This record gives sequence, C-alpha cells and structure tokens, in this order.
Amino acid sequence: QVPLVESGGGLVQAGGSLRLSCVASGRTFSTYFMGWFRQAPGKERDFVAGIGWSGASTFYADSVKGRFTISRDNAKSTVYLQMNSLKPEDTAVYYCAARIRAGSYYLPSSYDYWGQGTQVTVSS
Repeated sequence: QVPLVESGGGLVQAGGSLRLSCVASGRTFSTYFMGWFRQAPGKERDFVAGIGWSGASTFYADSVKGRFTISRDNAKSTVYLQMNSLKPEDTAVYYCAARIRAGSYYLPSSYDYWGQGTQVTVSS
C-alpha cells in the first residue's frame, strides 16, 4: 500500500491560482511515476498531468497545457500541481495517483494507488 494524501483544494475565482500537494508514504516514492487526474460530477476521471520518477519527464492534457505545472520533491515524497489561470471548467475533484508498473500515463487503469481527492471549485 502507498497512502496518498492530497491537499490544497478550495474555492477560487476564474483567473486565480491554486497549488495542490500530494504526500506519499513509503520509502520508494522516488521510483513511482505520479499523476494527477480530475473528475467532474457525472463525468469520467480524466488525466491532467504526469511526471516521471526524476521529474525530467512531464506530460499534460491539452486542456491544461500552459496553465498547469506538475513537479515533485522526492526528498519530501511530495508531488505538486500548480494551477494558474483557472477556469470554471477546471472545477472537479482532483486526485493524485502512483504508478508502480508500466502502463499508459493517461489511463486511470494504469495506476496502482490513489488519494482520496481534493475539491477544486472555480467560480465565474
């Protein structure tokens, strides 16, 4: 098991910023591929961003490119999602996830562990 705990969600006006954090337990965090997903009411869970074990490789959904930045601090076993220029359509529950085995970074089924989620609400 790899417990993941997200924080940093909240209510923000359109155009504002939020920084999400996800802290992982366990000694091998630095070996995990980490991802952020989001799920709006009545919709599927969608990929937002992913980052390789060293932080050198990052991946983004087209809808957030140029606005969101994923990063990680392996010494703190933490992955971050900096969200700028937020839009009402970014409103969702945001989840972080850890991938241990090989798989497609954009598919939820490729991830082995999930956090409980944190709500992000963007008002217009």
